[in-house]
Amino acid sequence: MAVTIDSLMYLVIVAMFWGATNPFIKTGAIGVEKVKGKTSLTTFLKQMLFLFTNLKYIVPFLINQCGSLLYVFVLGQTDLSLAVPVTNSLTFVFTAIAGWLKGEEKAHINTYIGTLMILLGTTMCCIDKLSVEV
Repeated sequence: MAVTIDSLMYLVIVAMFWGATNPFIKTGAIGVEKVKGKTSLTTFLKQMLFLFTNLKYIVPFLINQCGSLLYVFVLGQTDLSLAVPVTNSLTFVFTAIAGWLKGEEKAHINTYIGTLMILLGTTMCCIDKLSVEV
């Protein structure tokens, strides 16, 4: 299956959608654990109501799901052995960046080294797939 620059760009966009929304989804879900019901079913339903009526949760969740829709579209055009590692590894990078920008956690040197290694490995995978298909 041909791997194009366009496909790679879409995969990076998917990773951005997924990664950048993760810290905001986490923040928006704060308090859901306190929602209780009389039975496990009513607890579940009340928690779903809590989440889906909370704009701090639902907006990043919907953006995240747009990334999922794009991912399904791109999977039809891209080699699965490239799509999965690129999106999953870069999602971690974008989650870390969004968390840092949001002020969640101060980055440690090991985080920078890990991020650099992810970027290097992802780049190598992309170069390999592009060179094989040319």
